[in-house]
Amino acid sequence: MKKQRIESNGIHIYTESFGNSSDPAVLLIMGAQSSMIWWEKEFCQRLGDTGRFVIRYDNRDVGRSTTYEPGHPEYTFEDMADDAIHILDAYAIEKAHIVGMSMGGMLTQMIALRHPDRVSAITLIMTSNFASHLPEIEEKVMKYFAENAAMDLSDKQAFIQFTIGRWNVLTGRKYPFDEERIARLAEEEWEHSDNAASLNNHGLIAGGESYLGRTAEISVPTQVIHGTDDPIIPYAHGVHLADVIPGASLTTLEGIGHELPREVWDTIIEVITKH
Repeated sequence: MKKQRIESNGIHIYTESFGNSSDPAVLLIMGAQSSMIWWEKEFCQRLGDTGRFVIRYDNRDVGRSTTYEPGHPEYTFEDMADDAIHILDAYAIEKAHIVGMSMGGMLTQMIALRHPDRVSAITLIMTSNFASHLPEIEEKVMKYFAENAAMDLSDKQAFIQFTIGRWNVLTGRKYPFDEERIARLAEEEWEHSDNAASLNNHGLIAGGESYLGRTAEISVPTQVIHGTDDPIIPYAHGVHLADVIPGASLTTLEGIGHELPREVWDTIIEVITKH
């Protein structure tokens, strides 16, 4: 694993890479309130072992990338989408397979529309274009975030507690909630974060609407992966993406929530490497 900090337009993005830089590139974009830690090192290495050059990175306001005062993100979703292109530029990568989870999948759709010449394929995991007719977030998720809105995420134990609780709510029924693993990753994320409390800025970012209304114009090879138990972006959202994106295919994860349990890593890696 190699580390690299990308400087562009007055901000910095922290990245780590796995594998041989001469292999086809895969750029992993994680979802809201989550650093690259949730693309676990073993997952990245296993993907790299298939003959891919894998890059994971921290979006703005998480991990070791530029953070902003809590409550005041000074950027848009378009800026975040372009951050991915700046990473490709810094690594001298002409085209990459972009893999996005949740908010990262929304950014991936935007990248495919804004910069199709830089994209070889996309994989959209537990994400959506948020069309108005699709089902809303489940009540249990709204309740959890409402009840914990005042939690002090600048406190280590509070941060870990919040993170464990969040992933517990998002877990599907197929596999037991692995609290030990999530607690370990939550502590790793805390140690990895320059300003942990800034992660809530992701809920305040504007932009992206004009691109999410153009999903049917995506012209790169597309794979959609979605769990049937996803409580925050229900399964119908993944079905819809696979229907509206030309030529897209759908891989259904039965009983899986808004999560990446180790038990589905082989399936996800197989889908990514099919391109």
